[in-house]
Amino acid sequence: MARAQGGPPAIDAPLPTVAFQPWRRVESLAGPAEYRASFPSAFVSGVPNNDTVHLSAFLPEDRPGPYPAVIVLHYLGADDLRPTRLLAEELNERGIAAVLLALPYHIQRTPPGARSGEMALSGDPARIRDVVVQSVLDVRRSLDFLAARPEIDGKSVGIAGISLGAVIASLAYSADCRLQRAAIVLGGADLAHILWHSSLTGPTREAMRRRGLDLDALRRELADVEPLNRASSRTDGRAFLVGARFDTVIPAEDVRKLAEALPNATTLWLDTGHYGGVFVQRRVARTVASFFAEEFAGRRFVAPARFYAPTVRLGLLGDSADGFQVGAALDLFRTGSARGWIGAALATPNGAKAFVGYQAGPSLGGGLTLGPGGPSAAVFWSVVL
Repeated sequence: MARAQGGPPAIDAPLPTVAFQPWRRVESLAGPAEYRASFPSAFVSGVPNNDTVHLSAFLPEDRPGPYPAVIVLHYLGADDLRPTRLLAEELNERGIAAVLLALPYHIQRTPPGARSGEMALSGDPARIRDVVVQSVLDVRRSLDFLAARPEIDGKSVGIAGISLGAVIASLAYSADCRLQRAAIVLGGADLAHILWHSSLTGPTREAMRRRGLDLDALRRELADVEPLNRASSRTDGRAFLVGARFDTVIPAEDVRKLAEALPNATTLWLDTGHYGGVFVQRRVARTVASFFAEEFAGRRFVAPARFYAPTVRLGLLGDSADGFQVGAALDLFRTGSARGWIGAALATPNGAKAFVGYQAGPSLGGGLTLGPGGPSAAVFWSVVL
């Protein structure tokens, strides 16, 4: 096995064979059949419980197999697999097995005394690279495991990921042609740019600055695990990306970079930030499951021409009527993304109002509020969920 002490292997390096134990069925009074398995990671981090891979497979046993399958990867910090169960349900309804994988340093793989996912990010680029390599190798070893299962159709296997899981999914898809299709939900490319500009990575970014790193140096450090350096090689598959126009965790520009680099990619944009997809998560899951169902059936998937997702803002409103107060807003119209005219319905501690104004950037807008006392000059600093 590859060891961290000797440096990480390439994400497409041949993996040593292992003797897999059969998966075991988990009895349930309701829901699809669940099977669980564990096996050694192909990368030894030196953290014992992190070096065992755990997966849960849900099979649509109301119809005959073997089943096409999708490996599903969760977001950063997930402390159980419930966030990915929704997609598993939608896949099962379409006759597709869902294989939910715990990423390194998450869930059962969390080191004692740490929070799930806490050790997946670090101010040390070499450690980040190790985590990414281990994640991709774990996906590829999971493919080896599935290839030995008679219940799975090895010619129809895909991968889906959310946020961090989407970044790993894009790399695994680029590195292993056994993954025929990929759904990248709220994930992007240019890892260094994401780490340097994400609203979620402030402490990590500051730790890197203290090491003397800048964006260009970080790009050099992460070049061998950069999706942009590999994405164009997958000319034989198809990918479906779901991005958020107001995302500050995975910046929208980094979603566009990946969409442009992946051949045969289709993109669906949500009018939300990184977390606003929660309001339409069932519809997103259905759309992603439909992508795999159509593609596995030999039909070309066509993304919805329109997909409504509410643009919900939280922020600080200041107007001449009530001074400064917190507020939540729902966009009613908008002429641009980061900049343009907007109209929004506002809920504040002093009652409901309307805001009409010009959004001068992703966060700051100026204009008028309309309330019971008439119009008032206003500014509204907000973030989009």
